[in-house]
Amino acid sequence: MRVAFVGLGTMGAPMASNLAAAGFDVRGWNRTADSPRVLAARQAGVAIEKTITDAVRDADVVCICVGDVADVEQVLFRAGGVAAGAPPTALVIDFSTIGPAAARDFGSRLLAAGLRFLDAPVTGGDVGARSGTLTIMVGGSPRDFDAAMPVFAAVGTVAKLCGSSGAGQAVKLCNQVLGALHMVALTEALALARKQGIDPALVVEVCSSGAAGSWALSNLGPRVLARDFAPGFMVKHLVKDLRLVLATPPGEGLDELRGTILAKDLLEKVIALGGAELGTQSLALAYEL
Repeated sequence: MRVAFVGLGTMGAPMASNLAAAGFDVRGWNRTADSPRVLAARQAGVAIEKTITDAVRDADVVCICVGDVADVEQVLFRAGGVAAGAPPTALVIDFSTIGPAAARDFGSRLLAAGLRFLDAPVTGGDVGARSGTLTIMVGGSPRDFDAAMPVFAAVGTVAKLCGSSGAGQAVKLCNQVLGALHMVALTEALALARKQGIDPALVVEVCSSGAAGSWALSNLGPRVLARDFAPGFMVKHLVKDLRLVLATPPGEGLDELRGTILAKDLLEKVIALGGAELGTQSLALAYEL
């Protein structure tokens, strides 16, 4: 199976590398061709192409992992983009987080161009991308989902068909609310520990194994303690995702998502401090103001 991978960033580069390691013929493209992550993907066996057209021209599957709705639209539909360059009936899998409305729109436009589409946002962070243990939430047809399973198996351990086009994105937005509020809980608990004169490392050690345990506490708690704010998932991307949540059409109870609003406001404080491209664990900085 020939796979094109468009977007070789924090998540995309290790995902493409895992596909190459699984035996796929992988051709990648990234806007910044000389980044360390692109070079790492090349060393892992990904052929790096100069243009999207070169990457997708013979692809059976085209994977996309970029930052925002506008980024996905650009790589799909610009001159020399995926829609113009991919072979007829190729399967396009978008691993980005763009919200249900954009996924349905892009899926319809690709279908009109003779291409198939799955929205397939992921969770698991940079750790999951490197280890191939991502969880993948998928929207689209069962037939296309089955066809994509070899790809999903190479980059993740769980892939769930959530419904028709856009359904994967809908579940991902729920995931982002959970992730954001877990991060608020983590950073607030560590701030409370310090206020009480308790070593915050005890909170990470003891509470990780109890009912309050979470992925954030176990994986990002140690990074907060070490003042390691390097991005596994950037603050600006989580803020974008929470804005997508809050932009869901009214009449669906979104005026009551007070926790989401709180998390977004705190993350925006980190951005105001210059931390837009830090990891989401840098939310701890908001508690140090």
